[in-house]
Amino acid sequence: MTSLPDFIAPAAFDDAAAALARVRQIYEAGIAHLRRELLSFMARAQPPTAPLPRVRACYPFVRLVTASHRHPDTRLSYGFVPQAGQYQATLTRPDLFGNYYLEQLRLLLENHGVTLEVGTSHEPIPLPFSFGDGDHFDDSLHPWQRELLAEVFDLPDLRAMDDRIANGTHEVRSGEPAPLALFNAPRVDYSLQRLRHYSGTSPEHFQNFVLFTNYQFYIDEFIAHGLREMQDPASGYTSFVQPGNVITRRAGLPARAGDEAGQAPPRLPQMPAYHLMREDRAGITFVNIGVGPANAKTITDHIAVLRPHAWIMVGHCAGLRGSQRLGDYVLAHGYVRADHVLDDDLPLWIPVPALAEVQIALQEAVADVTQLRGAELKRVLRTGTVATTDNRNWELVGADAPQRRFSQSRAVALDMESATIAANGFRFRVPYGTLLCVSDKPLHGEIKLPGMADQFYRQRVHQHLQIGLRAIERLRANGLDQLHSRKLRSFTEVAFQ
Repeated sequence: MTSLPDFIAPAAFDDAAAALARVRQIYEAGIAHLRRELLSFMARAQPPTAPLPRVRACYPFVRLVTASHRHPDTRLSYGFVPQAGQYQATLTRPDLFGNYYLEQLRLLLENHGVTLEVGTSHEPIPLPFSFGDGDHFDDSLHPWQRELLAEVFDLPDLRAMDDRIANGTHEVRSGEPAPLALFNAPRVDYSLQRLRHYSGTSPEHFQNFVLFTNYQFYIDEFIAHGLREMQDPASGYTSFVQPGNVITRRAGLPARAGDEAGQAPPRLPQMPAYHLMREDRAGITFVNIGVGPANAKTITDHIAVLRPHAWIMVGHCAGLRGSQRLGDYVLAHGYVRADHVLDDDLPLWIPVPALAEVQIALQEAVADVTQLRGAELKRVLRTGTVATTDNRNWELVGADAPQRRFSQSRAVALDMESATIAANGFRFRVPYGTLLCVSDKPLHGEIKLPGMADQFYRQRVHQHLQIGLRAIERLRANGLDQLHSRKLRSFTEVAFQ
């Protein structure tokens, strides 16, 4: 016997808003059922004498069936399926993804001229994924209730949340619908929970343009910038969010319900995130990923489910050429991957190309901020290959081996994060870019020393951040139809962006 929410019959829709409303209805009914049954379970004072009924609610699905092989004439790289067939995706959190889902459903209807079916899937909603920020129940359970929890409710099943679709290794079995999206609903929910943990902020605050850095100096500068924007009543940004969901509203805007719940954490999370928000979610999220490719992979694995429009790395690197000077910029046009964290997901033989739309925005942003042109701009901005390593002490391996590899690859800079962020952008179809600043030149005897580093940070961090912000402004103004190009799409690509 299984306790289920009231049945909502599957239905066909030719209107995206109506289809989304049915998705909301199914999802909200399922979440309410799980919460109600959990409260009843927790209210039991004694262990049951007979087995309790299984409690279950399942995610909503959207299904597209088309017999047409027509390829729609569109500048967008998403919003259509590659061939005739049956396609399906499970959906979650319509409160968070409502606008995103609405666009995807609208494009499918317009491009294929068929109806969409919305119904209840067979994919259970794990109980921990049914609660939002600040909701906790573990501490209130008796030991016997903890033991019975998995027998009564569905808990997260890692077998239901892998990245085979994104990795291109998913095989559609006979009679099974092909995927409409890169991620199924449990995988999305899992990452939403991880984002809270790693970033110290709610997924609701993340914006569609993301900057990454490997130094807190950049974050300090961004905090000052964000607070200045909030003092300007004419700013295009409406709020600034810091870890602990501490929200500062723009001057002249009233506080909103829930703002008072924000509280700065006693210590920063592992990869703190800061959000300069716009009403259309086209603002800027800035994340300090710290040092190393493992962090870079971890955070981009999870931010990818939010389907951002672009992410860019702005951080420090080791300059590898004698002609470079401390403070020069490096615009990556290729990557040498020695980070090892993505080898199983994205084999090394797969190239990670530079994306022209992002490259142009970054180069023009450097010119805008520095006010340099022509030869003077080339003097401080070098385009070249960036090598990424997982060995922070690569200098100690021995002088000949690293230098030979760097020379053979034509690398001009070395860091520990950029290739990982770019490779995961390639893997998850998120446009990416890298603009680094040379902070030392170990191969040429210029290593970081405290006094020199402090002077460098004072001189360059502000300018570098302004370049990153300006690049995002340019990408936003250029339009998404140019940014989301077909360069990142595979032969048989999912329809959702």
